[in-house]
Amino acid sequence: MRCTSTAPATAPAPLRSLLTTASLPLPRPPATNPVELLVRYTVPIVTVHLLALLVFVPAFFSWTGVILCVAGVHVFGQTITMGYHRLLAHRSFDTPRWFEHTLVLGALCCLEDSPARWTATHRMHHAHSDEAEDPHSPLVTFLWGHVWWVMVRNRDLHHRTNYDKYARDILRDPFYMWIEKNAWSPLWFYLAQCAIYVGAGFAVALAWTDVTGAALFATSVLIWGVFLRTVIVWHITWSVNSLTHMFGYRNHDTEEHSQNNWLVALVAAGEGWHNNHHADPACCTNQHRWWELDVTYWELRAMSLVGLTSNLSPRREVRAAEAIAAAAARAKAKLVDSAAVPAGNRVDANAPKASASEGAREAEPVSTVHSS
Repeated sequence: MRCTSTAPATAPAPLRSLLTTASLPLPRPPATNPVELLVRYTVPIVTVHLLALLVFVPAFFSWTGVILCVAGVHVFGQTITMGYHRLLAHRSFDTPRWFEHTLVLGALCCLEDSPARWTATHRMHHAHSDEAEDPHSPLVTFLWGHVWWVMVRNRDLHHRTNYDKYARDILRDPFYMWIEKNAWSPLWFYLAQCAIYVGAGFAVALAWTDVTGAALFATSVLIWGVFLRTVIVWHITWSVNSLTHMFGYRNHDTEEHSQNNWLVALVAAGEGWHNNHHADPACCTNQHRWWELDVTYWELRAMSLVGLTSNLSPRREVRAAEAIAAAAARAKAKLVDSAAVPAGNRVDANAPKASASEGAREAEPVSTVHSS
């Protein structure tokens, strides 16, 4: 199912300045008062940032580490964009369950929370965007919308009713439910990834150097390929929350301050066309004008050629047209079926009906197949 990339069918709002800023201050979400620091989130964020600074130690530099960092920013970043955002949060395409879980494992290696909590937070953001209940509106302050909201306890986000309201479908999956029941599991997945990078780097380096050299190489792979990559992916994700609600232009008169920001779109593989996204969250592409390149959408299209993705959700007007066409086809088929039944065989609505027990006795046995 192809998603169009033309301008909106409705008349778009005039393009605003690339430096348009939101000017309406907001208080913090009521559920964050009184302020309580979330140690379980704050410590890893601060620690990984400090560990990433080791890239400035010359002994830990390697071109392999640099390559792993650059490639990892895109590959692991896409597990957030494709996996957590467009698949779990918006269900804008379909994919085999094994590939969905693969994307989620990659997202867990980014240390960006559990699938259910990430999804619930994002859906809550769409429900209350730039309102008092928005978990991360930068209209509070830029720093709040960028990162501070992650480190302060929001009692709504961590309450069971929030999962029931915004992520019930996610928790039907036993794997995601297991993650939620084991609160520290995202950190263990992240640490397991670190061990794999170190072990692989050390084993490969032993082929041409001694133990000391292999240890330095493995450390380089860890610092560049995991810690620095994690920090970069974090700030790319956080920039979508902060910058794209402050700076940019608008194609659509949505009810919040979402903006299309070309810089964020470039580094976030299309997520920066945020006003387009808020105008049509269920659409698989954010590309509403020909030049608003959405790399993620085109990668999903490429994956559909090999069966990894399917049913990419098109623009709202296309979905509406398809729904009308489908309804018309069903109505036509019903008329054809009705006309094809001989008059003598048509059911008289006023005729006495057989009892349920009689109908059951006359019914043919039916075999039901359940697919997992």
